[in-house]
Amino acid sequence: MSWQGEAAVPAVPAPRAGDEPELLAAARAGDAQAAHRLGRLYAQHGDRTAARLWWERAAAGGSVDSAYNLGIWHEMHGSLEDAVTWYEAAASTGDADAATNLATLLLEQRGDAGAARVWYESAAEAGSRRAARRLALMCEDAGELGLAREWHRRAATDGDAASAHDLGFLAYCAGEEAETVRWWECAARGGHAESAYYLGLYLHACRDPEGAEAYYRLAARSEHPGAASRLGGIALTRGDLRTARGWFEQAAGAGRAEDQRMAGFVCVELGDTAAASHWFGRAAAGGDAEAAFNYGLLLIAEFGDLAGGRHWFRQAARAGHHGAAVELGGLLSVAGEHGEAQEWLSDPPPPAWDRPAEPELTARAELAAAATARGGGVPLVAAELAEVLSTWDVVTRPLHDLSDVLAWLAERSGVHESAVEHLASVRGTLVRPGSAPWPSPGELQHVLTTARDLRRRLGLH
Repeated sequence: MSWQGEAAVPAVPAPRAGDEPELLAAARAGDAQAAHRLGRLYAQHGDRTAARLWWERAAAGGSVDSAYNLGIWHEMHGSLEDAVTWYEAAASTGDADAATNLATLLLEQRGDAGAARVWYESAAEAGSRRAARRLALMCEDAGELGLAREWHRRAATDGDAASAHDLGFLAYCAGEEAETVRWWECAARGGHAESAYYLGLYLHACRDPEGAEAYYRLAARSEHPGAASRLGGIALTRGDLRTARGWFEQAAGAGRAEDQRMAGFVCVELGDTAAASHWFGRAAAGGDAEAAFNYGLLLIAEFGDLAGGRHWFRQAARAGHHGAAVELGGLLSVAGEHGEAQEWLSDPPPPAWDRPAEPELTARAELAAAATARGGGVPLVAAELAEVLSTWDVVTRPLHDLSDVLAWLAERSGVHESAVEHLASVRGTLVRPGSAPWPSPGELQHVLTTARDLRRRLGLH
């Protein structure tokens, strides 16, 4: 029981108005429960010193609740050493809350992961959901995935939606489809918006767009920006520009540059140039080169603002945007600034791969990026993963028989067969999680170079 109002069932009744003389007499006579209640009464009245003194007397008389409260008291107002001492006194009797608090102090304040793990295990075995989750996360960090899943399962079964979400990811990374769906569904029902969103992505990747949309809508009820973005894309494929605008603007409001740009495109289609200027401008100011290019086009075409157009073309060109460099070079030539114009026109940045990937592929890419970001890992870039998947999709599309695709691509493109094989291997990992470890950032860059070389040699732009 805690004077901080935690949800534990009180071991003794709370003090009532008028109880003070009776409690004081009993406490002075050595009644530990009365001393504990008297400490609570003083704590409620803001007299921390008196509360501590009565809890110390009650703890000396065997009150576990007072020992626990003294741990909290010293954690907030006293010393770490005393907090550890009192928590340990309560935890050693089997008090799960005290063991959990003790483990957290040892881990976060002393960095003693070994001792913390012992107390988390004690608390989890005693039924603490919070301890089970913390223990699961420690096991994940240690690479003990089997144990991590067991502790997450205990916490999730007890209603912890975050652990159910983590179980879904662990299952996804292991290629266990039924378990992935089971735990993300469980977490989504518990109000976990991220799980609803990732389950939507998973269903989209499995070519179930209707099921995906249902979970995107569930996540969007909690203002999930990724879900709003996906719903915007779905509305766009249906030609429903007004609905698409609403969803993209909701996602854009969360600061997502890509969705700010998409909101700008939809506003252009709807003839709302003021809103398009607003969204392109926000995305461009955030460093989005494509938005900066389109903002420049809009400023010139709709507002006659050549200086503004040049400014944003230059920003986009410096960020590697091919079209912006060409447009800037043309404007500079017309203005008689031939020196800078020649710099941009003679050696513009190479065109970017701007062919949109299929929604199923972008969903796989985002899932892989999220999976690699968990546990403090170096996240892979979803756009780069989508480019790898999209490239493979495009270059193999002409083939009816994929049995000898590696040799065919190597012969047709001139790219070494081992590089093509590496590209195929990474692509296989992305579409069949659990078949191999996720690629490292360096490996992804190597494969991305192969993908771009393949497209260039095959004349795909």
